[in-house]
Amino acid sequence: MKRIILSLVATLLPALAHAAAKPARPNLPPAKAANTVAWPTTPLSLPDAVEVALRQNSAVRKSQSDLEAAHGVVVQARAVQFPRVTGSINHTLIDQGAIEQAPFAAGIRTPDQSWNVRVQITQSIYEGGKIDSAKRTADLTRDQALLQHQTILADTVLAVRVNYDDALLAAQQILVQDASLELLKKELQDNQRRFEAGTVPRFNVLRAEVELANSRPRLIRARNALRIAKNNLANLLGYDVPRAIVDDIPLQLTGKLEADPTDIELPIALAKALEQRTELAALRKAERLRKEAITAAEAGRKPSAQVFAGVGSHSSRFSQHLTRDVSGWDIGWQASWNIFDGWLVKGKVAEATALHRKSEEELDDISRRIELDVRIGHSHFLEAREVLESQKKVQEQAEEALRLANARTEAGTGTQLDVLNAQTALTIARSTQIEALHALSVARARLERAMGLMLKTDGK
Repeated sequence: MKRIILSLVATLLPALAHAAAKPARPNLPPAKAANTVAWPTTPLSLPDAVEVALRQNSAVRKSQSDLEAAHGVVVQARAVQFPRVTGSINHTLIDQGAIEQAPFAAGIRTPDQSWNVRVQITQSIYEGGKIDSAKRTADLTRDQALLQHQTILADTVLAVRVNYDDALLAAQQILVQDASLELLKKELQDNQRRFEAGTVPRFNVLRAEVELANSRPRLIRARNALRIAKNNLANLLGYDVPRAIVDDIPLQLTGKLEADPTDIELPIALAKALEQRTELAALRKAERLRKEAITAAEAGRKPSAQVFAGVGSHSSRFSQHLTRDVSGWDIGWQASWNIFDGWLVKGKVAEATALHRKSEEELDDISRRIELDVRIGHSHFLEAREVLESQKKVQEQAEEALRLANARTEAGTGTQLDVLNAQTALTIARSTQIEALHALSVARARLERAMGLMLKTDGK
């Protein structure tokens, strides 16, 4: 009989384990034991950087763990649908003084040892609506976890785009300040030569030296901005910066700041945001989960019923030999109903109802905030585009003004101040141009994030 029981257990458990594993587990990349990521050997484009971040970023990896944890919650929620198999075994030794012998059975001694083995399977057939609710809850929990994970991915993509553009801006600012420094060095050399020839006073040389010295801090700040931008980007990409590196980290970029001419209309942006934002979709799932919580709480007012079947074996109560056993099976049903529970269920229903109302308010609030994000993002996008349009010909005009100022100075009709002013205007024009490109690129990235869009394959 014991072999029969063990065989029954061995047959039932794999089948039940297979049934419990029925919910599809999200396809996730394998978790890494440690972050020992090798630095890239080639310059990174923006799509490359995004791809690396989606593999290695700490927030993404933590979100993957949350997704795996949500899978465990889904399995727990579905558990009420499946039968439960329980097994028990015990052995008892009783003191002879604690055994009362039957006076009418003088020849029979009650044994001082006993054992029993039992395996039982129990299936819930009615739980007041909780079984169907558990299936819906499991599906909603899985969908909500996936949407929350997608939100983390979208936030990571935006952070990479912004920091990548910050690094490109700093790199181009270095080029602008280098060019400005070279112009001022040339101006100083020209004035030194003229001073030695006796055509200009010492004042011109001193002014050129002061302008050259004043331009160096801007170059130093631009280089520092590039260092900071690269460190921020490396952190987002999941790279550990070697402690021995102090100045420039080994992270090279291939992109450049460009203006995407594609227009984005506000009504279309608002419609896409309300349709595609994963935060809004996740809150819709949360609202439905709160509604299912009301169903689960109200189930406490209703009866529950289960059917069961079991098989067992126990030692004989009329024999001292432990090998003599009594075995058999049983089948039946059971039901229970909490007639009065001290208003416990009433309190649970009130709590679940209040939380459901709160989730509805949160849904309305996030919808308004998403619309606000889109409107603000679109306003910044229009501003950046208008600023860039206003700067289209300024750099060419500033270069021409500098050429004319130099020509007038060579001809003796211009002054050193005219040249220095023209050089300053050219530097400002170049700097404003790349800042406008950066502002437009960042504004587009933030607006697309507010609309719920992801990075396109062409990297724009």
